[in-house]
Amino acid sequence: MSEVPVVTLDGPGGAGKGTISSMLAANHRWHLLDSGALYRLTALAAHNHGVDAADEAAVAHIAETLDVCFLTEADASVKVMLEGEDVSRAIRQEAIGNAASVVASIPAVRDALLQRQRDFAVAPGLIADGRDMGTTVFPAAVLKIFLTASAEERARRRMNQLQLAGTSANFGSLLRDIQVRDERDQNRSVSPLKPADDAIVLDTTELSIPDVVARIEALLDERLKA
Repeated sequence: MSEVPVVTLDGPGGAGKGTISSMLAANHRWHLLDSGALYRLTALAAHNHGVDAADEAAVAHIAETLDVCFLTEADASVKVMLEGEDVSRAIRQEAIGNAASVVASIPAVRDALLQRQRDFAVAPGLIADGRDMGTTVFPAAVLKIFLTASAEERARRRMNQLQLAGTSANFGSLLRDIQVRDERDQNRSVSPLKPADDAIVLDTTELSIPDVVARIEALLDERLKA
């Protein structure tokens, strides 16, 4: 892991990790790991196979045998394939996101996916988006960023995303879901959501995406030169 430069972006959902990570990966022509997608895929696969998310052994087995691949499109978007089916939109459903948070709290599932995530670190470099990338998966990353934003702002962003996709959304419900997920992620026994000791915390509540990308680019340039 130490031979390949890795930048980790951790933080709660709605902080901008996905958009910013994909832009950084495109700018540097590095590989991209959306670790949250692996947990969403595990949750979706469990649902598709009729496995209860509370059945830890069965869910861990699904994580170990997950048939998934990420296909990069010409426009730099990523198509997520599960068992040969395009599930790029399905894994972004709110119910799957909530189930993924439950699945991610299962130690055996995290163990099953740990090495799979590390295998994404190949030359020329990797941008790793998740919740424990800097603390657990890539502790020797060249740069660790923890992105955050207020729960209200993250709920607003999620509501805008859903509305643009033609899906009705209730701000109050989204805010409660985010607060419940934050509480669960921050207090789980394995790899709780928190900044790594050497991470740089960026609050994106009042920052534009280009502003955040520019700040991270500057930090990365400094680290790579050093």
